[in-house]
Amino acid sequence: MRFLCLPGAYGSAKNFGVQLGPFAKHMEERGLATFAFTQGAHEVEPPLGWENYFGSRPLYRFIDTVKGDAFEVVRRVRHIPRGLSPEATLRLFKPDNPIDFDWQTFRDALNHVFKTIDDDPEIDGLIGYSEGAMMAASICAEENRRWEENGTPKRIKFAIFFAGSPPLVAEGDGFIAKLADEHGTVIDIPTFHVFGSNDPLVYSSVALYNACNQDLAHLYDHGLGHLVPRDADNVEQLGDTLSDVITQINKAHAEFGRDKASASGTQTPVSEFAAEEYATSSLTSSSAGGSTGSTAESDVDSRSSHEVESDGIVKAQVA
Repeated sequence: MRFLCLPGAYGSAKNFGVQLGPFAKHMEERGLATFAFTQGAHEVEPPLGWENYFGSRPLYRFIDTVKGDAFEVVRRVRHIPRGLSPEATLRLFKPDNPIDFDWQTFRDALNHVFKTIDDDPEIDGLIGYSEGAMMAASICAEENRRWEENGTPKRIKFAIFFAGSPPLVAEGDGFIAKLADEHGTVIDIPTFHVFGSNDPLVYSSVALYNACNQDLAHLYDHGLGHLVPRDADNVEQLGDTLSDVITQINKAHAEFGRDKASASGTQTPVSEFAAEEYATSSLTSSSAGGSTGSTAESDVDSRSSHEVESDGIVKAQVA
């Protein structure tokens, strides 16, 4: 599987290659994946006080940002009431008055990513971190929309989101965040959601998970913050889990490609075969370290807004 990798805000293709390095090296050595990197088109300077945090210049964003406090959302997390669902938590950050935003810049960003995918016919997966995860999710949701409305075959068959957030989907003259409690499933391919229970924005990762096909989704808690885990324990466990997932996805696509796609000349939606071919059995880390990740079922139950309580969703504290 070949992944196109999208960095977070104030990142770059070069810096994300370093950030993702231990994970990518581990996956390549096991013969599970290869990686290509892209970046946003808008060159930016990091916020005041964070000049040396994001790595070497130049730095980029996919979104053309408006003026203001870049970390206002993180600061407001301190005041979020407990017990809200991930979706209700996200709505607390909706501005009272509409923001005058040029959505054409977001369309351009999506088109740039689609062109990068089109230029490399081997790309069949996405990896995104933070803002890049939101972009990756938006690409997956747009592919799902094109498939449902026009029968356009999907290029992406698997996505990995690190510290993600729900996709933005075209509606009218702009885009809206598609949240599961209003719109149901928005992404209908296998997905893998990597988050940290100490991330102050963890509710956003779970809201993205909720918007994905629940039969095709994994949650993995590395126990850290808003980051891509680089420690040996997490990298090895991610590799072990993803080895099984990727093998199942490739097997399912190969079998149904022979049985259906080649016969009809059309693509079979992943959801038609996933329940049988794609196992989502959860794994729990056997490592002793408390920061080592887990895909235990309890993580899904305690953090999903699908018919369960979500009191634990905002227990993380901001220093």
